[in-house]
Amino acid sequence: MLSRVCRLSSTAGVCALLAALSACSSGPPLFLSDGRPTIPVQCAAAGDHDSCNQQARQRCGGASYDTVDTSRSGDMYTLVFACMAK
Repeated sequence: MLSRVCRLSSTAGVCALLAALSACSSGPPLFLSDGRPTIPVQCAAAGDHDSCNQQARQRCGGASYDTVDTSRSGDMYTLVFACMAK
């Protein structure tokens, strides 16, 4: 009987882990199909989001970038981008 309870507990743990991991997959990709990494930056949601654009340009060394995703959560705006190849 004890081994059966342990198997059920183990199965429940694995299911919980899989559910948690699947929730993570709904976000933007970590890498684009061409291999470029994506980078998230955050700024205040109010205004024109220029702070996010400045952060992206700075992280790309002044080069252009492709916007991968944008989102707003409360008072924070998130820009996910990938630097253009130099």
